[in-house]
Amino acid sequence: MNAVLQIPKRKARILVVDDDPGLLRLLTIRLRAENYEVEAVESGAQALAAASRFRPDLVVTDLRMDEMDGIGLLKELQNRYPGLKVIILTAHGTIPDAVQATQMGAFGFLTKPVDKQELLDQVQKALRISGFSEAAEDWRSEIITRSAVMEERLAQAHMVAGTDARVLITGESGTGKELLARAIHKASPRRHKPFVAINCSAMTEELLESELFGHEKGSFSGAIKQHRGLFQAAEGGTLMLDEIGDMPLALQVKLLRVLQENAIRPVGSTESIPVNVRVISATHRDLQQLMAGGAFREDLYYRLNVVHIEMPSLARHREDIPLLVGHFLAQLARETGLRKIYAPEAVELLATADWPGNIRQLQNVVRQNVALSQTPIIPVELVQQSLGGAGGRLPSFDEARDEFTRSYLSQILQITGGNVSQAARLAKRNRTDFYKLLGRHQLTPEDFKQRG
Repeated sequence: MNAVLQIPKRKARILVVDDDPGLLRLLTIRLRAENYEVEAVESGAQALAAASRFRPDLVVTDLRMDEMDGIGLLKELQNRYPGLKVIILTAHGTIPDAVQATQMGAFGFLTKPVDKQELLDQVQKALRISGFSEAAEDWRSEIITRSAVMEERLAQAHMVAGTDARVLITGESGTGKELLARAIHKASPRRHKPFVAINCSAMTEELLESELFGHEKGSFSGAIKQHRGLFQAAEGGTLMLDEIGDMPLALQVKLLRVLQENAIRPVGSTESIPVNVRVISATHRDLQQLMAGGAFREDLYYRLNVVHIEMPSLARHREDIPLLVGHFLAQLARETGLRKIYAPEAVELLATADWPGNIRQLQNVVRQNVALSQTPIIPVELVQQSLGGAGGRLPSFDEARDEFTRSYLSQILQITGGNVSQAARLAKRNRTDFYKLLGRHQLTPEDFKQRG
Protein backbone atom coordinates (compact mmCIF):
# COMPACT_ATOMS: atom_id res chain seq x y z
CA MET A 1 0.00 0.00 0.00
CA ASN A 2 1.32 3.44 -0.95
CA ALA A 3 1.68 5.82 1.95
CA VAL A 4 -0.35 9.00 1.62
CA LEU A 5 1.59 12.17 2.30
CA GLN A 6 -0.31 14.23 4.87
CA ILE A 7 0.17 17.95 4.27
CA PRO A 8 0.18 19.68 7.67
CA LYS A 9 -2.64 22.13 8.21
CA ARG A 10 -1.73 25.75 8.76
CA LYS A 11 -2.81 27.46 11.96
CA ALA A 12 -4.71 30.73 11.68
CA ARG A 13 -2.47 33.66 12.62
CA ILE A 14 -3.91 36.25 15.00
CA LEU A 15 -2.20 39.54 15.88
CA VAL A 16 -3.28 40.80 19.34
CA VAL A 17 -2.65 44.47 20.24
CA ASP A 18 -3.15 45.92 23.74
CA ASP A 19 -1.11 48.23 25.95
CA ASP A 20 -2.25 46.31 29.08
CA PRO A 21 0.36 43.54 29.55
CA GLY A 22 -1.96 41.48 31.77
CA LEU A 23 -4.85 41.44 29.28
CA LEU A 24 -2.44 40.86 26.41
CA ARG A 25 -1.07 37.76 28.17
CA LEU A 26 -4.58 36.47 28.96
CA LEU A 27 -5.81 36.85 25.37
CA THR A 28 -2.67 35.15 24.07
CA ILE A 29 -3.12 32.17 26.41
CA ARG A 30 -6.79 31.77 25.46
CA LEU A 31 -6.15 31.91 21.71
CA ARG A 32 -3.11 29.63 21.77
CA ALA A 33 -5.15 27.09 23.77
CA GLU A 34 -7.48 26.93 20.75
CA ASN A 35 -4.51 26.13 18.46
CA TYR A 36 -4.17 29.60 16.94
CA GLU A 37 -0.75 31.08 16.18
CA VAL A 38 -0.57 34.33 18.14
CA GLU A 39 1.70 37.37 17.97
CA ALA A 40 1.20 39.82 20.85
CA VAL A 41 2.34 43.48 20.74
CA GLU A 42 1.71 46.53 22.96
CA SER A 43 1.22 49.38 20.46
CA GLY A 44 -0.16 50.29 17.05
CA ALA A 45 3.32 50.99 15.69
CA GLN A 46 4.53 47.55 16.80
CA ALA A 47 1.40 46.02 15.23
CA LEU A 48 2.14 47.55 11.81
CA ALA A 49 5.73 46.32 11.97
CA ALA A 50 4.57 42.82 13.00
CA ALA A 51 1.85 42.67 10.32
CA SER A 52 4.31 42.75 7.40
CA ARG A 53 6.38 39.95 8.96
CA PHE A 54 3.72 37.83 10.70
CA ARG A 55 1.04 38.13 7.96
CA PRO A 56 -1.96 37.77 10.30
CA ASP A 57 -5.32 36.40 9.20
CA LEU A 58 -7.05 38.47 11.90
CA VAL A 59 -6.20 41.39 14.21
CA VAL A 60 -7.66 41.85 17.71
CA THR A 61 -6.84 45.33 19.02
CA ASP A 62 -7.66 47.56 21.97
CA LEU A 63 -9.47 50.79 21.10
CA ARG A 64 -7.76 53.16 23.56
CA MET A 65 -3.98 53.19 23.23
CA ASP A 66 -1.37 55.96 23.38
CA GLU A 67 0.02 57.50 20.19
CA MET A 68 -1.87 55.32 17.65
CA ASP A 69 -5.26 54.15 18.90
CA GLY A 70 -7.38 51.29 17.59
CA ILE A 71 -9.14 53.53 15.02
CA GLY A 72 -5.83 54.76 13.62
CA LEU A 73 -4.52 51.21 13.45
CA LEU A 74 -7.72 50.06 11.72
CA LYS A 75 -7.37 52.76 9.05
CA GLU A 76 -3.72 51.93 8.39
CA LEU A 77 -4.39 48.18 8.19
CA GLN A 78 -7.27 48.79 5.77
CA ASN A 79 -4.93 50.80 3.52
CA ARG A 80 -2.15 48.23 3.59
CA TYR A 81 -4.12 44.98 3.74
CA PRO A 82 -7.60 45.30 2.21
CA GLY A 83 -9.83 42.48 3.47
CA LEU A 84 -7.97 41.93 6.75
CA LYS A 85 -10.56 41.54 9.52
CA VAL A 86 -10.12 43.61 12.70
CA ILE A 87 -11.93 43.07 16.03
CA ILE A 88 -11.95 46.05 18.44
CA LEU A 89 -11.73 45.66 22.25
CA THR A 90 -13.44 48.40 24.23
CA ALA A 91 -14.44 49.41 27.74
CA HIS A 92 -18.13 50.07 28.42
CA GLY A 93 -17.64 53.84 28.31
CA THR A 94 -16.26 53.76 24.76
CA ILE A 95 -18.90 51.57 23.14
CA PRO A 96 -20.12 54.47 20.88
CA ASP A 97 -16.55 54.77 19.57
CA ALA A 98 -16.45 51.02 18.92
CA VAL A 99 -19.76 51.23 17.03
CA GLN A 100 -18.22 53.99 14.93
CA ALA A 101 -15.22 51.72 14.28
CA THR A 102 -17.49 48.97 12.91
CA GLN A 103 -19.07 51.54 10.61
CA MET A 104 -15.56 52.34 9.39
CA GLY A 105 -14.88 48.70 8.54
CA ALA A 106 -14.01 46.89 11.77
CA PHE A 107 -15.43 43.36 11.82
CA GLY A 108 -16.92 43.82 15.29
CA PHE A 109 -16.16 44.74 18.87
CA LEU A 110 -15.92 43.06 22.27
CA THR A 111 -16.38 44.75 25.64
CA LYS A 112 -13.98 44.34 28.54
CA PRO A 113 -13.69 42.19 30.54
CA VAL A 114 -13.63 39.95 27.47
CA ASP A 115 -15.81 36.84 27.75
CA LYS A 116 -13.81 33.80 26.62
CA GLN A 117 -16.57 32.14 24.60
CA GLU A 118 -17.63 35.41 23.00
CA LEU A 119 -14.03 36.02 21.97
CA LEU A 120 -13.67 32.57 20.40
CA ASP A 121 -17.04 32.86 18.61
CA GLN A 122 -16.10 36.23 17.12
CA VAL A 123 -12.67 34.96 16.05
CA GLN A 124 -14.12 31.87 14.35
CA LYS A 125 -16.75 33.93 12.56
CA ALA A 126 -14.20 36.51 11.36
CA LEU A 127 -11.86 33.81 10.05
CA ARG A 128 -14.71 32.02 8.29
CA ILE A 129 -15.90 35.19 6.56
CA SER A 130 -12.36 36.19 5.56
CA GLY A 131 -12.00 32.91 3.65
CA PHE A 132 -9.19 31.55 5.82
CA SER A 133 -8.11 28.08 4.76
CA GLU A 134 -6.23 25.61 6.95
CA ALA A 135 -4.52 24.17 3.88
CA ALA A 136 -0.73 24.30 3.83
CA GLU A 137 0.72 27.42 2.22
CA ASP A 138 0.98 25.89 -1.25
CA TRP A 139 -1.02 28.91 -2.48
CA ARG A 140 2.22 30.92 -2.63
CA SER A 141 4.64 28.09 -3.43
CA GLU A 142 5.41 29.39 -6.95
CA ILE A 143 6.65 32.73 -5.62
CA ILE A 144 10.22 32.36 -4.37
CA THR A 145 11.14 35.13 -1.96
CA ARG A 146 12.53 36.09 1.41
CA SER A 147 12.34 39.87 0.98
CA ALA A 148 10.21 42.16 3.14
CA VAL A 149 8.82 44.05 0.14
CA MET A 150 7.58 40.83 -1.50
CA GLU A 151 6.20 39.49 1.78
CA GLU A 152 4.16 42.68 2.07
CA ARG A 153 2.67 42.09 -1.40
CA LEU A 154 1.91 38.45 -0.54
CA ALA A 155 0.24 39.48 2.71
CA GLN A 156 -1.90 41.92 0.75
CA ALA A 157 -2.74 39.20 -1.78
CA HIS A 158 -3.71 36.73 0.93
CA MET A 159 -6.02 39.25 2.59
CA VAL A 160 -7.86 40.06 -0.62
CA ALA A 161 -8.02 36.39 -1.66
CA GLY A 162 -10.74 35.73 0.90
CA THR A 163 -13.01 38.28 -0.79
CA ASP A 164 -14.41 38.51 -4.32
CA ALA A 165 -12.96 42.00 -4.83
CA ARG A 166 -11.44 42.61 -8.25
CA VAL A 167 -7.68 43.12 -8.20
CA LEU A 168 -5.47 45.20 -10.48
CA ILE A 169 -1.83 44.05 -10.49
CA THR A 170 0.69 46.49 -11.94
CA GLY A 171 4.44 46.27 -12.45
CA GLU A 172 7.15 45.95 -15.06
CA SER A 173 7.20 42.99 -17.45
CA GLY A 174 8.71 39.88 -15.92
CA THR A 175 7.97 40.73 -12.27
CA GLY A 176 5.57 37.80 -11.74
CA LYS A 177 2.14 39.41 -12.10
CA GLU A 178 0.52 36.19 -13.37
CA LEU A 179 2.12 34.16 -10.57
CA LEU A 180 0.60 36.53 -8.03
CA ALA A 181 -2.80 36.24 -9.72
CA ARG A 182 -2.55 32.45 -9.52
CA ALA A 183 -1.58 32.70 -5.84
CA ILE A 184 -4.65 34.83 -5.11
CA HIS A 185 -6.82 32.24 -6.86
CA LYS A 186 -5.22 29.36 -4.93
CA ALA A 187 -5.82 31.13 -1.60
CA SER A 188 -9.43 31.96 -2.44
CA PRO A 189 -12.69 30.03 -1.93
CA ARG A 190 -12.68 29.63 -5.75
CA ARG A 191 -9.47 27.56 -5.70
CA HIS A 192 -11.23 24.33 -6.75
CA LYS A 193 -12.60 26.02 -9.89
CA PRO A 194 -10.63 26.98 -13.04
CA PHE A 195 -7.98 29.68 -13.28
CA VAL A 196 -7.87 31.01 -16.84
CA ALA A 197 -5.48 33.66 -18.18
CA ILE A 198 -5.42 35.56 -21.47
CA ASN A 199 -3.00 38.17 -22.81
CA CYS A 200 -5.03 41.06 -24.22
CA SER A 201 -2.12 42.27 -26.40
CA ALA A 202 -1.38 38.94 -28.06
CA MET A 203 -4.25 38.81 -30.62
CA THR A 204 -6.44 40.88 -32.91
CA GLU A 205 -9.54 42.65 -31.60
CA GLU A 206 -11.90 40.18 -33.30
CA LEU A 207 -10.08 37.12 -32.00
CA LEU A 208 -9.81 38.57 -28.48
CA GLU A 209 -13.56 39.29 -28.44
CA SER A 210 -14.36 35.75 -29.57
CA GLU A 211 -11.94 34.21 -27.05
CA LEU A 212 -13.34 36.20 -24.14
CA PHE A 213 -17.06 36.11 -24.80
CA GLY A 214 -17.49 33.16 -27.17
CA HIS A 215 -19.41 33.21 -30.43
CA GLU A 216 -22.32 31.59 -32.20
CA LYS A 217 -22.52 30.60 -35.85
CA GLY A 218 -24.71 28.44 -38.03
CA SER A 219 -23.54 25.05 -39.32
CA PHE A 220 -24.26 23.52 -42.73
CA SER A 221 -27.23 21.71 -41.19
CA GLY A 222 -28.71 25.00 -39.97
CA ALA A 223 -28.04 24.27 -36.31
CA ILE A 224 -26.46 26.96 -34.13
CA LYS A 225 -23.02 26.01 -32.82
CA GLN A 226 -21.65 27.84 -29.82
CA HIS A 227 -17.97 28.39 -29.08
CA ARG A 228 -17.50 28.82 -25.32
CA GLY A 229 -15.50 31.89 -24.36
CA LEU A 230 -13.07 32.20 -21.47
CA PHE A 231 -15.67 33.78 -19.20
CA GLN A 232 -17.63 30.54 -19.50
CA ALA A 233 -14.49 28.39 -19.22
CA ALA A 234 -13.62 30.15 -15.94
CA GLU A 235 -17.13 29.75 -14.49
CA GLY A 236 -16.97 29.73 -10.68
CA GLY A 237 -13.24 30.47 -10.79
CA THR A 238 -10.90 33.29 -11.77
CA LEU A 239 -10.21 34.98 -15.11
CA MET A 240 -6.96 36.92 -15.43
CA LEU A 241 -6.89 39.66 -18.07
CA ASP A 242 -3.18 40.22 -18.64
CA GLU A 243 -1.99 43.45 -20.31
CA ILE A 244 -5.45 44.98 -19.86
CA GLY A 245 -4.00 48.33 -20.93
CA ASP A 246 -3.77 47.02 -24.51
CA MET A 247 -7.45 46.07 -24.76
CA PRO A 248 -9.15 47.95 -27.64
CA LEU A 249 -11.70 50.59 -26.61
CA ALA A 250 -14.62 48.76 -28.25
CA LEU A 251 -13.91 45.67 -26.13
CA GLN A 252 -13.47 47.81 -23.01
CA VAL A 253 -17.11 48.86 -23.41
CA LYS A 254 -18.24 45.24 -23.70
CA LEU A 255 -16.11 44.17 -20.71
CA LEU A 256 -17.57 46.98 -18.61
CA ARG A 257 -21.08 45.71 -19.40
CA VAL A 258 -20.10 42.19 -18.36
CA LEU A 259 -18.73 43.43 -15.04
CA GLN A 260 -21.87 45.47 -14.39
CA GLU A 261 -24.36 42.74 -15.33
CA ASN A 262 -22.41 39.55 -14.48
CA ALA A 263 -23.52 38.21 -17.85
CA ILE A 264 -21.96 37.84 -21.30
CA ARG A 265 -23.40 38.00 -24.79
CA PRO A 266 -21.48 35.78 -27.26
CA VAL A 267 -20.58 37.30 -30.63
CA GLY A 268 -23.49 36.76 -33.03
CA SER A 269 -25.96 36.02 -30.22
CA THR A 270 -28.88 38.07 -28.87
CA GLU A 271 -29.04 36.05 -25.63
CA SER A 272 -27.19 36.95 -22.44
CA ILE A 273 -25.57 34.15 -20.42
CA PRO A 274 -25.07 34.65 -16.64
CA VAL A 275 -21.48 34.19 -15.45
CA ASN A 276 -19.91 33.88 -11.99
CA VAL A 277 -16.24 34.80 -12.43
CA ARG A 278 -13.74 36.76 -10.38
CA VAL A 279 -11.68 39.08 -12.59
CA ILE A 280 -8.03 39.88 -11.89
CA SER A 281 -6.36 42.23 -14.35
CA ALA A 282 -2.70 43.11 -14.85
CA THR A 283 -0.64 45.58 -16.84
CA HIS A 284 2.86 47.01 -17.15
CA ARG A 285 1.43 50.24 -18.60
CA ASP A 286 0.39 53.42 -16.79
CA LEU A 287 -3.41 53.27 -16.93
CA GLN A 288 -3.71 56.80 -15.52
CA GLN A 289 -1.71 58.08 -18.47
CA LEU A 290 -3.77 55.99 -20.90
CA MET A 291 -6.99 57.42 -19.41
CA ALA A 292 -5.65 60.97 -19.81
CA GLY A 293 -4.98 60.20 -23.48
CA GLY A 294 -8.41 58.68 -24.04
CA ALA A 295 -7.04 55.17 -24.62
CA PHE A 296 -8.54 53.60 -21.49
CA ARG A 297 -12.01 54.09 -20.04
CA GLU A 298 -12.15 55.70 -16.60
CA ASP A 299 -15.31 53.83 -15.60
CA LEU A 300 -13.68 50.49 -16.49
CA TYR A 301 -10.54 51.45 -14.54
CA TYR A 302 -12.53 51.95 -11.34
CA ARG A 303 -14.42 48.70 -11.89
CA LEU A 304 -11.15 46.76 -12.21
CA ASN A 305 -9.09 48.66 -9.63
CA VAL A 306 -10.97 47.76 -6.44
CA VAL A 307 -7.70 46.56 -4.86
CA HIS A 308 -4.36 47.56 -6.38
CA ILE A 309 -1.17 45.51 -5.85
CA GLU A 310 2.06 46.77 -7.37
CA MET A 311 4.73 44.14 -8.07
CA PRO A 312 8.24 45.51 -7.42
CA SER A 313 11.03 45.28 -9.96
CA LEU A 314 13.76 42.72 -9.25
CA ALA A 315 16.12 45.62 -8.48
CA ARG A 316 13.94 46.41 -5.44
CA HIS A 317 14.38 42.94 -3.93
CA ARG A 318 17.88 41.91 -4.99
CA GLU A 319 18.23 39.75 -1.89
CA ASP A 320 15.97 37.25 -3.68
CA ILE A 321 18.35 36.79 -6.63
CA PRO A 322 20.56 34.01 -5.09
CA LEU A 323 17.38 32.27 -3.89
CA LEU A 324 15.79 32.49 -7.35
CA VAL A 325 18.99 31.30 -9.03
CA GLY A 326 19.08 28.23 -6.76
CA HIS A 327 15.41 27.55 -7.51
CA PHE A 328 15.96 27.78 -11.29
CA LEU A 329 19.04 25.53 -11.13
CA ALA A 330 17.10 22.87 -9.18
CA GLN A 331 14.19 23.16 -11.64
CA LEU A 332 16.52 22.65 -14.61
CA ALA A 333 18.23 19.72 -12.90
CA ARG A 334 14.84 17.99 -12.61
CA GLU A 335 13.93 18.80 -16.22
CA THR A 336 17.23 18.03 -17.96
CA GLY A 337 19.33 16.01 -15.51
CA LEU A 338 22.07 18.67 -15.78
CA ARG A 339 23.20 19.52 -12.25
CA LYS A 340 25.27 22.69 -12.24
CA ILE A 341 26.16 25.46 -9.83
CA TYR A 342 27.56 28.95 -10.23
CA ALA A 343 31.05 30.05 -9.23
CA PRO A 344 30.87 32.51 -6.27
CA GLU A 345 31.99 35.41 -8.50
CA ALA A 346 29.24 34.53 -10.98
CA VAL A 347 26.56 34.65 -8.28
CA GLU A 348 27.88 38.03 -7.16
CA LEU A 349 27.64 39.33 -10.72
CA LEU A 350 24.07 38.03 -11.06
CA ALA A 351 23.09 39.67 -7.78
CA THR A 352 24.44 43.10 -8.80
CA ALA A 353 23.54 43.16 -12.51
CA ASP A 354 20.84 45.31 -14.05
CA TRP A 355 17.69 43.30 -14.79
CA PRO A 356 15.40 45.35 -17.07
CA GLY A 357 13.52 42.12 -17.85
CA ASN A 358 13.27 41.29 -14.13
CA ILE A 359 12.71 37.68 -12.97
CA ARG A 360 11.85 36.42 -16.47
CA GLN A 361 15.19 37.70 -17.78
CA LEU A 362 17.06 36.15 -14.83
CA GLN A 363 15.41 32.78 -15.52
CA ASN A 364 16.35 32.97 -19.20
CA VAL A 365 19.99 33.78 -18.34
CA VAL A 366 20.18 30.80 -15.95
CA ARG A 367 18.71 28.50 -18.62
CA GLN A 368 21.20 29.77 -21.16
CA ASN A 369 24.14 29.38 -18.76
CA VAL A 370 23.19 25.79 -17.87
CA ALA A 371 22.86 24.88 -21.56
CA LEU A 372 26.17 26.45 -22.61
CA SER A 373 28.41 25.65 -19.63
CA GLN A 374 30.86 22.84 -20.43
CA THR A 375 31.74 22.31 -16.76
CA PRO A 376 29.65 21.57 -13.63
CA ILE A 377 30.58 25.02 -12.27
CA ILE A 378 29.29 27.93 -14.36
CA PRO A 379 32.09 30.53 -14.66
CA VAL A 380 31.72 34.29 -14.31
CA GLU A 381 32.85 34.79 -17.94
CA LEU A 382 29.76 32.94 -19.23
CA VAL A 383 27.49 35.17 -17.13
CA GLN A 384 29.26 38.25 -18.50
CA GLN A 385 28.58 37.05 -22.05
CA SER A 386 24.93 36.45 -21.25
CA LEU A 387 24.60 39.95 -19.85
CA GLY A 388 26.24 41.49 -22.91
CA GLY A 389 29.51 42.47 -21.28
CA ALA A 390 30.55 43.04 -17.72
CA GLY A 391 26.94 43.44 -16.56
CA GLY A 392 25.62 45.98 -14.11
CA ARG A 393 27.16 46.72 -10.78
CA LEU A 394 25.54 47.76 -7.55
CA PRO A 395 27.31 50.93 -6.33
CA SER A 396 29.13 50.79 -3.03
CA PHE A 397 27.70 52.66 -0.03
CA ASP A 398 30.29 55.43 -0.42
CA GLU A 399 29.56 55.77 -4.15
CA ALA A 400 25.80 55.92 -3.56
CA ARG A 401 26.26 58.50 -0.79
CA ASP A 402 28.50 60.67 -2.98
CA GLU A 403 26.03 60.50 -5.85
CA PHE A 404 23.17 61.58 -3.57
CA THR A 405 25.24 64.42 -2.05
CA ARG A 406 26.28 65.74 -5.49
CA SER A 407 22.69 65.64 -6.70
CA TYR A 408 21.42 67.37 -3.53
CA LEU A 409 24.04 70.14 -3.72
CA SER A 410 23.31 70.74 -7.41
CA GLN A 411 19.60 70.99 -6.70
CA ILE A 412 20.02 73.43 -3.82
CA LEU A 413 22.39 75.62 -5.87
CA GLN A 414 19.87 75.70 -8.69
CA ILE A 415 17.13 76.79 -6.26
CA THR A 416 19.27 79.62 -4.88
CA GLY A 417 20.78 80.66 -8.22
CA GLY A 418 24.30 79.91 -6.99
CA ASN A 419 23.99 82.01 -3.80
CA VAL A 420 26.23 80.07 -1.41
CA SER A 421 25.08 81.82 1.79
CA GLN A 422 21.42 81.10 1.05
CA ALA A 423 22.19 77.51 -0.04
CA ALA A 424 24.16 76.87 3.17
CA ARG A 425 21.24 78.14 5.26
CA LEU A 426 18.78 75.83 3.42
CA ALA A 427 21.14 72.90 3.95
CA LYS A 428 21.60 73.89 7.63
CA ARG A 429 25.38 73.91 7.26
CA ASN A 430 27.81 76.73 8.01
CA ARG A 431 29.24 78.57 5.00
CA THR A 432 32.78 77.19 5.39
CA ASP A 433 31.65 73.56 5.55
CA PHE A 434 29.33 74.14 2.61
CA TYR A 435 32.22 75.47 0.49
CA LYS A 436 34.26 72.38 1.43
CA LEU A 437 31.40 70.13 0.29
CA LEU A 438 31.20 71.95 -3.03
CA GLY A 439 34.95 71.57 -3.55
CA ARG A 440 34.88 67.88 -2.66
CA HIS A 441 32.19 67.26 -5.26
CA GLN A 442 33.72 69.59 -7.87
CA LEU A 443 30.76 71.96 -8.00
CA THR A 444 31.26 75.66 -8.81
CA PRO A 445 28.59 78.13 -7.58
CA GLU A 446 29.15 80.40 -10.61
CA ASP A 447 27.86 77.64 -12.90
CA PHE A 448 24.45 77.98 -11.21
CA LYS A 449 24.18 81.78 -11.26
CA GLN A 450 21.38 83.03 -13.47
CA ARG A 451 22.71 85.00 -16.42
CA GLY A 452 21.04 88.29 -17.20
